[in-house]
Amino acid sequence: MLDHDVTVASGSVRGLPRDAQGVLSFKGIPYAAPPVGSLRWAAPQPVAPWVGTFEATRYGAGSHGTPMPAGHIFRPYEDEDCLNLNVWTAACEPHEKRPVMVWIHGGGFQFGSSMLPNTDGAALAALGAVVVSINYRLAVFGFLAHPDLDKEGVASGNYGLQDMIAALRWVRDNIDRFGGDPDCVTIFGESAGGHAVGLLMVSPPAAGLFHRAIGESGAWWDTEHGPLASVEESRAQTLALMQKLGVTTIAELRALPAEKVNLAAAWNFLTDPVVTAFSPNVDGESVPDVPARIFARGGQHRVPLLAGFNDIEEAFFKPRGLPVAPARFRAAAAVQFGAENMARFDVAYPSRDKAEARHSADQMIGDLVISQQIWSWVGAHRKAGEPAYLYEFGHISPFSPKPIHTAEIAFVFGNLQSGPFGTKNVEPNDEDRALSDNMMRHWVNFAAMGNPNGDGTAHWPMYEGPGSQVMRYAGHAHAAPESVTARHALIESMRVDGVLPMRWRSVEARMSARLARFIYRLAFLTIYARRFLGRLGLKGGI
Repeated sequence: MLDHDVTVASGSVRGLPRDAQGVLSFKGIPYAAPPVGSLRWAAPQPVAPWVGTFEATRYGAGSHGTPMPAGHIFRPYEDEDCLNLNVWTAACEPHEKRPVMVWIHGGGFQFGSSMLPNTDGAALAALGAVVVSINYRLAVFGFLAHPDLDKEGVASGNYGLQDMIAALRWVRDNIDRFGGDPDCVTIFGESAGGHAVGLLMVSPPAAGLFHRAIGESGAWWDTEHGPLASVEESRAQTLALMQKLGVTTIAELRALPAEKVNLAAAWNFLTDPVVTAFSPNVDGESVPDVPARIFARGGQHRVPLLAGFNDIEEAFFKPRGLPVAPARFRAAAAVQFGAENMARFDVAYPSRDKAEARHSADQMIGDLVISQQIWSWVGAHRKAGEPAYLYEFGHISPFSPKPIHTAEIAFVFGNLQSGPFGTKNVEPNDEDRALSDNMMRHWVNFAAMGNPNGDGTAHWPMYEGPGSQVMRYAGHAHAAPESVTARHALIESMRVDGVLPMRWRSVEARMSARLARFIYRLAFLTIYARRFLGRLGLKGGI
């Protein structure tokens, strides 16, 4: 009989007793050695066996990353010792071989953790999956590259991805103790977590560690500046950081306090993390080439894929869009897309007045940062002859008033509590609950069979290419023709061998990033100045 005392390869763990749904939970289990000291910027190492019983009753620390205000939902307990995971299972006996779902959290590879309340895995576990969520190294601790680190045995630059692979190896070796099937593992994630799924699908060290893939609002780490960074770009970023910190060697950098390194490398939300932050890059090992190019030639891991995006993906990325005055919008678009493509551009992104130009600019940045690459991802996988399913999330209700980036997460996990991803003090209605139930069953069915259909769910046709049927989550779950063909086909036409133009990574783009950082800092200085003047009794402020 499976209870809350389980023995894994590194020792005994004690989780929480079964909840009202019959689900056991185990939290904060180490899956690799703490990446501290000489293991800062090193491949994850095996966790040392412990003596006695590990109390797996509270979440482990998340990684250091972009600093957040105190009390912010994305400011969990942070520490360099962050390589831990959580397990939820309703199995009654070990070796039941339930499908396993491994969640990779989002946050631009800069923030986030596995402890957010809307990603608690109990409701999915109650439907028959064994759910695992993981923490991994973020930002400068997860994605710093340097030639001296390469000499230590593993290519530098993608330690966060190496952590994910180490977690998947832990799942392979231990999940049967929790009733899971190590030969039926699905990786799924949102935003950076969705991008991680796409990256793992082209990562040779990840081969055989998962058997299905689900990507929510993320695919290849493409953005408005083109594809993910080269290792040379990442190395240049490292050298700039070392100069800023006044160190010349990796040993000196490792000796600095984590907080100091983290603050020196901090990213802000108004800039593109592909250009301005430590994030995934083409290191030649974990990521051997630009992912889109690998998919274009059919070199990805051959597993069923389910992926999709939300109707208003642009909500978090609007400051990075093109100017909204119609003439300036079209002029900037002509530079980016080429004058020869402007007739098609005007159809996809019309700009006859300022309101229309603003709407098109917003849609375009959402397409470039999130949704188009998912469309391309699913299309490329389908062309390779693999099962591929595409969804669009457009649900609107008093509880979830806008289908923005992240809005689907609570529905996928069945955690429809009021909070940061819903509207405060608004309870979900019956339509919200029914939609969530359908999404959860689609996800669990896919994890079990590689096909989302079954159990009375809305029928989800396999994707058949541009203009074909997708699963539409809006009000209720139903199949409908995709709504994005013209926009996404235009961007697709800019790809060569699957890859967006590297000229988009231009001096002008970097200057725009610098301007955005200046505006961001000026805004914070204004806020602090107003607070200071308010304390002095000067109500007018500035």
